[in-house]
Amino acid sequence: MNLSINTPALLFPAISLIMLAYTNRFLSLASLVRSLHAKYAADSKDGSIIHSQIKNLRYRLRLIKNMQTYGICSFISCIFCMFFIYIEKEIIGEILFAISLLFFIASLFTSLIEIRLSTKALEFELSDMEDLQDPSLVQYIKNKFDK
Repeated sequence: MNLSINTPALLFPAISLIMLAYTNRFLSLASLVRSLHAKYAADSKDGSIIHSQIKNLRYRLRLIKNMQTYGICSFISCIFCMFFIYIEKEIIGEILFAISLLFFIASLFTSLIEIRLSTKALEFELSDMEDLQDPSLVQYIKNKFDK
């Protein structure tokens, strides 16, 4: 395989954009945590719902941290890949490019897990407002037909 310096350079915009998206997700999650903390401090009557939200948010924060870590490792591997291609060590550059791609894939898979958790949390919020026992959409439809 002949890897030119332009090939890993193509990853730079993709990694930068995905890191920007991850940062935006983190900022929105941080805002949610702050509002949840204020709600908990002001009115801690319904602690079970807030505790389940806190548990979900803690896990999502860890996922976002991992997403960002994998993205940064991908970016750094890509930079080293370009450096080794520049000093004409193509084999090391190819290995680093493969590592960069693996980190990028890990980052995207972690992002997929976090997105699924965030939609599950939204379903839980909706079910709480509708006084449902099960927050899933399927159970909601079953309950509508049972009535």
